[in-house]
Amino acid sequence: MRRASAPAAALTALALLPALAGCGLVSGSPMTDEVGPGSIGKGQPLKGAQLTVTSKEFTEQIILGSMLGLVFKAAGAQVVDRTNIQGSIGAREAVKSGDADAMYEYTGTGWITYLGNTEPIPDPQKQWKAVRDGDRGNGVTWLPRSTLNNTYALAVNPANKKKLGVEDVSDVAALSKSDPSAVTVCVGAEFASREDGLPGLTEAYGMKIPASRIKKMSDGVIYTQTASARSCNFGQVSTTDGRIKAMDLQVLDDDKRFFPQYDAAPTIHTRTLEKYPAIAKVLAPLTKALNNGVAQELNGRVDVDGEDPHEVAKDWLVEKGFIKEG
Repeated sequence: MRRASAPAAALTALALLPALAGCGLVSGSPMTDEVGPGSIGKGQPLKGAQLTVTSKEFTEQIILGSMLGLVFKAAGAQVVDRTNIQGSIGAREAVKSGDADAMYEYTGTGWITYLGNTEPIPDPQKQWKAVRDGDRGNGVTWLPRSTLNNTYALAVNPANKKKLGVEDVSDVAALSKSDPSAVTVCVGAEFASREDGLPGLTEAYGMKIPASRIKKMSDGVIYTQTASARSCNFGQVSTTDGRIKAMDLQVLDDDKRFFPQYDAAPTIHTRTLEKYPAIAKVLAPLTKALNNGVAQELNGRVDVDGEDPHEVAKDWLVEKGFIKEG
């Protein structure tokens, strides 16, 4: 999911490009985990390869970057860990330039932020294909996407979902007309003003929500307030956030497909993939296993339970049988 609006991200890109070109990516650390092949990496097809993985700085990205490094290592590669790069543009430029070889990126970010498009493509596969084709000339190859879609959504607690009779956002729109006082919404300041946030959502669904029933607050507080229904009946959430599961929030279906698709997919420096084509086969089963339920669980172990993201990634890969320890 995007952490800044497309215009803001574009400005950040312009500011960072000279710095990135001039100094490159800071050094990372060798990944020292003792891991070997499970169902992934049999025969160690990446033996002899030296690969660098990267990620953005938020929990989900660090987990995904750690997964990349661990499966590469299980498949025989020597791996440098350069996860936790601040901002989308820094990690993206590392893969483009070859300072890093691989990261998980989101199709919506690629389409809107990096390729400069303003209209998202609602169909997930068509969105991925458009990004894959559009990015070929930038030295970045997009491998097949997962169904892990880190986008915006509206959520409600179970009691209010039953009481208000809502299953999707169209139901909320209908409720805003039949019982306007019931539609109170907790949102972050950015979501409240973005066209792919509340203004666009209310327009797409024909909702009219007076300013008095829109409560602006920090993103973290939105989850607790929506769960308790103290400040609002509905709240803006990110669909892969671990607090959804931890607080038993119910995500409402975006039945008009308003929110862009932000499906996670491996992005590989093209020359690296040409040199080590086995990367695609190594990553295919991992990507196929990623979905919103997995992301919510693993993100929650870090953001709610306080576990280390690298260890969370490794535990899950071992539990799934993808890799083995020792």
